[in-house]
Amino acid sequence: MNPRVKRVVALPGYKLRLEFTNGEEGVYNCNHLLDFGVFRELRDQRYFQQASTLDGTVVWPHHQDICPDTLYLDSTKSAESGKGGPLARPPHTT
Repeated sequence: MNPRVKRVVALPGYKLRLEFTNGEEGVYNCNHLLDFGVFRELRDQRYFQQASTLDGTVVWPHHQDICPDTLYLDSTKSAESGKGGPLARPPHTT
């Protein structure tokens, strides 16, 4: 079984910064989902920013979710991944 999502931060450009239960961190690009069914709502950046974790995966308020295995396998892992560093929020820009 692949690790599950422990923490998520929504980034600009429809990307998710993820921390997994095994300590790895990665970035998952959601752009390819934005033209499909229930995921179209994610085009609204304010709504996309409401991403949260539930039961080891990423969810949004209107019940969109992404398979945790997909998030792990298709995310780009960071070079510092697995070193136990905290998942920081990106700096706020206006």
